[in-house]
Amino acid sequence: MKPNISSQMLKGILQGVMLMILVKKSDYGYGISKQINQYGLDDIPKGTIYPLLTMMEKRGLVEGKMQPSAAGPDRKYYFITSDGIVAKQQFIKEWQFLESAVNQLIDEGTNDENKRND
Repeated sequence: MKPNISSQMLKGILQGVMLMILVKKSDYGYGISKQINQYGLDDIPKGTIYPLLTMMEKRGLVEGKMQPSAAGPDRKYYFITSDGIVAKQQFIKEWQFLESAVNQLIDEGTNDENKRND
């Protein structure tokens, strides 16, 4: 059973996730959404992706370019910029720090619970 992740927590990490996806290859909004789904994050509303891409573009983390599509109208593809690569690296450092701290707290909490049950 997949946990119900709060939207606030997802919003906090979604930019980093999208930068990690875009560093592999450029893509358009719906394509990015499908890639996010492949990692099990399929509860993210599509309406969250586009405003975040717009904000990331304004901050210079990605660059959007219209490109022809064989499947219909032109699509706006997003390319990670050098600032986006720096932001991705910073996100990874912050994530690893938080992961370590939270895992330590979880382990300590589990140990405390086990001591109480003894």
